[in-house]
Amino acid sequence: MSFWTGRRTLVTGGTGFIGSHLVERLLDEGAAVRVVGRDPARLDQMIGRRAAAVEFLTGDLRVPDVAHRACQGMDAVFHLAGRIAGAGYNSAHPGTSFTDNVAIGLHLLDGAVRAGVERVLCVSSACVYRRHCTVPTPESEGFVDDPDEANFGYGWAKRALEVQARSYAKEYPIKVGIVRPYNAYGPRDNFDWETSHVIPALIRKVVEGQDPLIVWGDGSQSRSFLYVSDFVEGLLLALERYPVCDPVNIGTDEEIAVADLVRLIIELAGSRVRVQFDPTRPSGQPRRNGDFSRARTLLSFQPKVRLTEGLKTTIDWYLAQRNHVR
Repeated sequence: MSFWTGRRTLVTGGTGFIGSHLVERLLDEGAAVRVVGRDPARLDQMIGRRAAAVEFLTGDLRVPDVAHRACQGMDAVFHLAGRIAGAGYNSAHPGTSFTDNVAIGLHLLDGAVRAGVERVLCVSSACVYRRHCTVPTPESEGFVDDPDEANFGYGWAKRALEVQARSYAKEYPIKVGIVRPYNAYGPRDNFDWETSHVIPALIRKVVEGQDPLIVWGDGSQSRSFLYVSDFVEGLLLALERYPVCDPVNIGTDEEIAVADLVRLIIELAGSRVRVQFDPTRPSGQPRRNGDFSRARTLLSFQPKVRLTEGLKTTIDWYLAQRNHVR
């Protein structure tokens, strides 16, 4: 029997990219799943008929009463909800990113404590790390200097969430885990022009034939990208095996420069577009790749999907869904 069988579980952000995949996996594991969000139709769009098996609570988590009601009767909470976007949006809206994400976290954790929830997983971010951090980056650098300027407000909001989690776990009888995931991608990702991250943005530009293809930065910046099914596995393992306020990086050691990533996407999509780099636009940290040794040791976490395989699956999904994607 799965750890999650029969466990009453709330997924905030369950109508989003990662959250919808997590909801499906929890259903597969036999959990009783609740999702809180502002548009129940979004869940239907994401997971189709399976949405009928999910309890949906309509509301905005920036409102304290909504967060408190969402946590009532729950055994476990995965907190993924937030205002999430790429470096371009985050660098232009640091105040909005900070305020909205802090408000959501404050009310959600407070609601979990009031409702007597047994355990909560706070999904933080690799955006907490400074621009010129050690690579691979150990969890110990999470509060060294400011976060990278491109993700300043968002990074500080995630730091605030971690501080609140640690404080609540000390004061109240609740188990709280913290993970810092790295650069997720996969089917159902956000392909919106303004708010998408690097992989969906590049896939959309390539598939739609932007020529020349404009890439932010000079292409030398590098990232490690985690496929969505591996991301979900890491979340489940973290809350089951290590619900402790001791942050754990979740990601893959497979690192790639953005210039090489662009060429790989063009090849997999069968395109011939030309590439033009724009170093005047925000590109984030020069390198972003974590030290994942603690995830291997504490969670027995090991990613399974290689980048080429994951990109091909994501491109094929986008090609099939492009008329329905913004």
